[in-house]
Amino acid sequence: MTHDNATPGLNVSKRFLRAIQIDESDKQVFEIATTPGEWVVTGSFAFLDDDPAKLQGKRLQAFKGGFLGIDSLGWSTLAEVAEIDDLQYRRLVELLATQFIENFGAPNMASAEPVAQQELDYTASLCEHDLHTLLAIEREFTDDGVVERLRVIRQNAADHANVKLWGAVEE
Repeated sequence: MTHDNATPGLNVSKRFLRAIQIDESDKQVFEIATTPGEWVVTGSFAFLDDDPAKLQGKRLQAFKGGFLGIDSLGWSTLAEVAEIDDLQYRRLVELLATQFIENFGAPNMASAEPVAQQELDYTASLCEHDLHTLLAIEREFTDDGVVERLRVIRQNAADHANVKLWGAVEE
């Protein structure tokens, strides 16, 4: 929870997304899989220069349904709403800005940091769910560019005879 009147020096927490892996499938689906617990962003910016007709294989899988790990630049099918403190959040801005310079063509930190801040703020805005809520992402190319849809994954607790443990709810 972020407090507007936070005491200077107080390390206030907010919500953000981190990778979660229920099984080992991400290691087969994606070229690089995130580390469980790694902080992630939606990562759609990673596909802005791609030709939709030429996406295939593991790159296509990452486009269709992956969250991007800020540290590894790996992908995760699921993300969990978690708490992050302000200091960690600020470090993520710097790390993502560095990734923009090293891997996405940003010329310098002065250019990269505001874009990294915007990307993290956008991802944080998606976290208005209970802690530990699982999210999945779906992407598609349209005439207007890349469109994202998030799904909330809810545990089905009512029927233990039901083999399906998780269900998706469109958001």
